[in-house]
Amino acid sequence: MLSKSKPKIGLLGIMQELYDKSLPGITERQETYAREVCHQLSDVADWEFPKAARNRQDIEEILGDFNHKRLDGVMIIMLTYGPAMRTVRALQNNNLPLLLANIQPVPEVTTEWDMADLTYNQGIHGAQDMANAILRTCGDRFEVISADWKSSDFRDFVGNWAKAAQAAAALRRMRIAAIGKMHGMGDTLSDEAAFTRIIGPEVNREYMGEIHRLMEAVTDKDIDDQVAIERERFVVDDDMPEKNLRYAVRMYLGFRKFLEENNYQGFSAHFDTFKGDGRFEQINMLAASNLMAEGYGYAAEGDTNTASMVAAGHVLEDNAHFTEMYAMDFKRGSMLMSHMGEGNWKIARKDKPVRLANRVLGIGDLENPPTTVFMAQPGAATMVSLVHLKGEEFRLVVSFGEILDTEEYPTIEMPYFHFKPENGLRECNDNWLKAGGTHHQVLHHGDQRKKWKMLCNILGIEYKEV
Repeated sequence: MLSKSKPKIGLLGIMQELYDKSLPGITERQETYAREVCHQLSDVADWEFPKAARNRQDIEEILGDFNHKRLDGVMIIMLTYGPAMRTVRALQNNNLPLLLANIQPVPEVTTEWDMADLTYNQGIHGAQDMANAILRTCGDRFEVISADWKSSDFRDFVGNWAKAAQAAAALRRMRIAAIGKMHGMGDTLSDEAAFTRIIGPEVNREYMGEIHRLMEAVTDKDIDDQVAIERERFVVDDDMPEKNLRYAVRMYLGFRKFLEENNYQGFSAHFDTFKGDGRFEQINMLAASNLMAEGYGYAAEGDTNTASMVAAGHVLEDNAHFTEMYAMDFKRGSMLMSHMGEGNWKIARKDKPVRLANRVLGIGDLENPPTTVFMAQPGAATMVSLVHLKGEEFRLVVSFGEILDTEEYPTIEMPYFHFKPENGLRECNDNWLKAGGTHHQVLHHGDQRKKWKMLCNILGIEYKEV
């Protein structure tokens, strides 16, 4: 599981030694300003600011140290003008996402300003030189914000970028387990070597035998304790066979131990592998749902691309959810969203309990798997799908809309809800299909488009909103 923590961002504050002669104490003054910026943004990231970078050696040492410490990203601010050619070698050796913040200590030019004030607040032309150096050295995969550093707009922008940088770092460190693959399913296929080079995660083919071994090692006491937890957080069907519930819990604990022992941040298990192995009584409905709720990535049918995006989604914003478009509702202008029975129950409606159903499921051809049944909390939502086009070309297809407040469907015994695209059902679906959007998606509550777009820019892949 990916640990929940604030992004770790380095602040590179650039100036030059020239001004110390004309304005003694300017370095200390501007360093104080830089630390105030860090404090102002302390709720969106943990900041590291060692000192002002006043020459090429400072810049190379500071940026090199940020990379050595494997921070999530670097925000550059101009403490005064500083010649940007001094940054070129450091930029060539930099592997961290960059944000150029075009800010200054005082937001308003007044008649009381003197030459000292002009010097303290002259960062904008240094930012132009700096942006030019980044563009020529690294290309356009960096972000820029020009704003009052005390404003909510600035804080929100930096917060979104910091989360995107953290997600990109998480993807580079990520390990995803693949257990089986659905035959003939094309839109989830990928060149895994290209996927690792561009998106980041290491994908490994794993074996059902290890899951079974870890399930067998689960004690009765462990199962008793977890069954009590499941009965506390879910409304369990009265006709739920106790042996089915205990087996589902055993499977969940076995899968969790497997992920922990092997340092996996997500997985995808195809339902046919459970029956094909011959030792399993159910497929992994409860395990997948609980593990998603704990922050692991998941997708069905061997789709490690989407499992990786669910894991990254947990970093961008709490409680990413795996889903797919089941059917269109032209009267509502929406799609009914669901899947076989896996779902992050933390997105469930707050006014209704989550049911754990004694669910009859023919898919997988095994015993009834206890399945969480819930509707998602109504409100704004963002849905994304990762497409591997060819070679090293990837695209993130994105739709923004609303989870509707609809009636319950008593015969649907799996997580479900209606998603209504902001731009209309036809336009969204037509453009989704033309863009190659896959049949598996990641869904988040709220408008998360800025974070996903920034993540795409960091990764160097196409962002396409439909």
